[in-house]
Amino acid sequence: MVSILAKLLIKDYKNTANTKVRQAYGMLCGAVGIVLNIFLFLVKFISGQISGSIAITADAFNNLSDAGSSIITLVGFRMAGQKPDNHHPFGHGRIEYIAGLLVAVIILLMGAELFKSSVGKILHPDPIDASPLVLFILAVSICVKLYMFLYNSQISKKIDSAAMMATAKDSISDSFSTLVVLFTTLLAFLTDIQIDGWCGILVAIFVFWTGIGAMQDTVSPLLGQPPEPGFVKKVEEIIMEYKKQGVIGIHDLVVHNYGPGRVMLSVHVEVPSSGDILVLHDMIDLIEHRLAGELNCSAVIHMDPVCVDDKRTNKIKGEVAEIVKGMEGNVTFHDFRIVHGPTHTNLIFDVVVPFDYSMSDSEVVAFLRDKICQINEKYIAVIEVDKAYV
Repeated sequence: MVSILAKLLIKDYKNTANTKVRQAYGMLCGAVGIVLNIFLFLVKFISGQISGSIAITADAFNNLSDAGSSIITLVGFRMAGQKPDNHHPFGHGRIEYIAGLLVAVIILLMGAELFKSSVGKILHPDPIDASPLVLFILAVSICVKLYMFLYNSQISKKIDSAAMMATAKDSISDSFSTLVVLFTTLLAFLTDIQIDGWCGILVAIFVFWTGIGAMQDTVSPLLGQPPEPGFVKKVEEIIMEYKKQGVIGIHDLVVHNYGPGRVMLSVHVEVPSSGDILVLHDMIDLIEHRLAGELNCSAVIHMDPVCVDDKRTNKIKGEVAEIVKGMEGNVTFHDFRIVHGPTHTNLIFDVVVPFDYSMSDSEVVAFLRDKICQINEKYIAVIEVDKAYV
């Protein structure tokens, strides 16, 4: 149904890289979610009142909260699509993450309420009237929620939306909770065994687990998470295509995510210091335009001149490279240069280590200085430790 509506209502619906198309998908899924959840609330609430099941009634109000979650998703996508202004020069894309966070909070609140109701049911059990109509309604509810999970998760992957993935997780938790309710209701109908409250606690725990997962998915981009490895690889591939034109290497890549489709990156590109500055600058401009066009981002490149013609510098750099290569983990170095003096020679460079590297920054510097001093006691290493993606 959602795919058909997308084809009918969303212009250029296949171009999900377009921010307006993303926004339209999010608002469409939000609107469909509101309609389906209100429908489920009504039929479950009526079923809960008929059967006297606290689990069914709690599940009904869970669907009502889901309708509120869908409203938050719809409004979130609408607000995230606003243009940049004086107060928010990088746009409003992160509102989509905030919307997903609010959905996660609602999931947690419903889990707490369900847990409270279930404990009350254990302490004060009431018989459940499980008519065939009630069982049928619960089965239909499970199917609807599974459908909502499928279309939300599929479109979430299509448009890369953490908010919609949170909604999808909410739907799958609802499917599980309703399945448990169906089981307890059917069991009471067939055997007179009352485990309604205990199963409600089981469902509450599952809802909590789902809510925490959804919260993690939305908090990470808000705090600032590393870019996807595929994105980093693509940036490197595009830049290194210009190796014949003078690009030697790249380092210090930093990616800022201001919401889906609103990515800014900066990177240092090494070029030969002996090259024509105007020709190299023209090449850097071309690379920036390519990154912007192919990766839908705003790119700023710092041109880093590197001495490649000095034999002594290259020899010492090769010796340092062997030391760095022998270190455990993905350790690299860049911006290598030497400054000669009458009593000693300064070796100046930056070393890049992973965030979870086994040695502290001071230990890395001490280790490298000791190894370099063993090559020549007149060498003094001046080292800056970086944490970067490449």
